[in-house]
Amino acid sequence: MVKLRNKKKLFDFINEKLPVPSIDQSEILNSDLSANESALKEIFQNCSDFVLRPIYVFNEIKILLVYIDGLIDTKSLEEVFLKPLMFEGPPKGSGELQTFGNVIEQQLFSSAQVKNVSTLKDLVDGVLKANVGVIIDGEQKALIADMKGFEKRGIDEPQTEVTVRGPRDGFIESIRTNTSLIRRRIRSPKLKFEPFTIGEYSKTDIAIAYIEGIAPNSLIEEVRKRVERIKIDGILESEYIEEFIEDFPFSPFPQIQNTERPDVVTANLLEGRVAIFVDNTPFVLIVPMTFWGGLQAAEDYYERFIYTTFIRMIRFTLLNIAQFLPSIYVALTTYHPGLIPTTLLISVAAAREGVPFPAIIEALIMEIVFEGLREAGIRLPKPIGSAVSIVGALVIGQAAVQAGIVSAPMVIVVATTGIASFAIPRYNFGTAFRMIRMVLLILAGIFGLYGLVLGFIAITIHLVTLRSFGVPYFSPFAPQIFSGLKDVIIRVPKWAYNYRPPQTSGVNKIRIPFGQRPNPGQGREEK
Repeated sequence: MVKLRNKKKLFDFINEKLPVPSIDQSEILNSDLSANESALKEIFQNCSDFVLRPIYVFNEIKILLVYIDGLIDTKSLEEVFLKPLMFEGPPKGSGELQTFGNVIEQQLFSSAQVKNVSTLKDLVDGVLKANVGVIIDGEQKALIADMKGFEKRGIDEPQTEVTVRGPRDGFIESIRTNTSLIRRRIRSPKLKFEPFTIGEYSKTDIAIAYIEGIAPNSLIEEVRKRVERIKIDGILESEYIEEFIEDFPFSPFPQIQNTERPDVVTANLLEGRVAIFVDNTPFVLIVPMTFWGGLQAAEDYYERFIYTTFIRMIRFTLLNIAQFLPSIYVALTTYHPGLIPTTLLISVAAAREGVPFPAIIEALIMEIVFEGLREAGIRLPKPIGSAVSIVGALVIGQAAVQAGIVSAPMVIVVATTGIASFAIPRYNFGTAFRMIRMVLLILAGIFGLYGLVLGFIAITIHLVTLRSFGVPYFSPFAPQIFSGLKDVIIRVPKWAYNYRPPQTSGVNKIRIPFGQRPNPGQGREEK
């Protein structure tokens, strides 16, 4: 008995150590249907959603349908394949039953897309991409029929880029729906979508979009190379792609723009940029990106240029307030009180009397509390998130002032800074400025205005040295391109956008022909 037990243990040990033989998926499909069926069962072992459905046509030909339950439209499957094959048989004129694969391939059955595959790997990949595999007994090929039918979200207004005037449709998690939204806006065969598949396990569909002749060939080739060299087990969101292809991964500033608005992608494609679509996410990447592009909103192009210029000036003013106001307050009250007007200085000193912390500690406490309230408002459910953030700010601010922990002027400064930071159109761009604001605050608390100036110089040097796919990040200011200044702080009328941005334009550089400035009197003179 002991010997038998030892032998059993040895046998189990050997079975654990020996590798389980795997099926070579690169092999050509077998003409024997049962062999293909066994191979598929072994590949999809323990997959409860995998379906193998054999059917017979007039009890003479056996056909095996292979699909993933939940990914296909079962109603279409019944109407297109099952009902005709099981009850009606092959259509008249289909020839001999031995060539039955040609019946489906020649679209004698109404399937939108049907293609041949000859290897087990291609069949498995096709089935995993929400297609139906059709294997016919006696043939060394299979058919892949497009019958996608999984649930997906409807096209709604984007939540992260809300506008008063402009289109209301936004991207969803289906890559084919997203590309169709661009096709509706650019109805030209020069709009290209190059397909890629990335992810060893996720097999995520990716498409690189550009307009031939407008986007530079060098930019298209660079994007293609960076995407092709990505090796990863799975892609869950477009940010996975972003981290692999950006130029300076340790910079706080984003070098790749993301958006869920089709009109934003369309406008950038018409300027010569390249868009990267990723399946299972509503956010599309746009390259290259510039500093000034991160401060522009979609609505800037849906209002008259006079209004847009005014709003942009306010936006840039609020950006400077959000970036430098706390640092300037700390530097002046700590090291340079002589620069503050006497009346204001007396008020600030009276308010700070009894506060136990220096101005730098006081500012850091309030900044951290404000950021915590902002983050809590984002993460909590929507019905209570906004209420918690607003009520929390009022209660904590008032209680802190009454307790003498912080001064009232500091609460005003931090609150003004937070409100000004909301004017930055893009969330990731605003996050970068929030990080830098903390650094400037510490420099101002240690070195005063000298530290603030040094920090500003360091940020400027960093911005002018950044590149996004070879394009200077601070262009068209550094290097200065006069034709590109028409759409930075000011926005000229659309009839004055005669040339595309020179840093992203290819062969076709003319965007709007000259001579279209409105001239009401010209029409009367011609008559």
